[in-house]
Amino acid sequence: MNMPPRGLYAITQTDHKTAAQVLAEVHAALKGGAVLVQYRDKNPHDAVALATALVALCHQFNVPLLINDAVDLALQVGADGVHLGQDDGDIAAARQRLGPDAIIGVSCYNSVERALSAAQQGASYVAFGRFFSSQSKPLAAPAQLDTLHRAKATLTLPIVAIGGILPDNGGALLAAGADLLAVIGGLFDQEPETAARAFQTLFTATA
Repeated sequence: MNMPPRGLYAITQTDHKTAAQVLAEVHAALKGGAVLVQYRDKNPHDAVALATALVALCHQFNVPLLINDAVDLALQVGADGVHLGQDDGDIAAARQRLGPDAIIGVSCYNSVERALSAAQQGASYVAFGRFFSSQSKPLAAPAQLDTLHRAKATLTLPIVAIGGILPDNGGALLAAGADLLAVIGGLFDQEPETAARAFQTLFTATA
């Protein structure tokens, strides 16, 4: 499944939630228009079962499902790719294991240089952030809007922004050069379908 060039990127919120709750929330986000989903779970109970169900659900909507960090899990459940952080392994090794069509995203924090290196190594997209205060990554170093401007001027890959993004602050990130907005709490701290539709208005306004 191809990397979507633009849109809402939903990242699962799994803490203190059952697998059924996670699936219901992702289903609502997909109904609201999410174009990409990442399974992120720092304390998994049964990652294989939940990831397998998420792949099936996302594919019903023709939306790719990525796995955070774990290339082995992505391979096992037939996910569409992975998202790699700074300590999550090598892009080329992930590409070799997952195949030429896999989506491989890379966290670049506030570094355009890291993004350029990731692009040269075969990344499918690069992600910058956090841009605003974030409950899921409270200690992450902040990223600057100028980083998005510089990345847009030098990269041809889709650019993802993450970190505390809401419908009322996401427009500035799109204007600065982001193509996709990656959201956890801004989607799943409220009713996800309604929240997803609120994000869609940002993409429509900047089309």
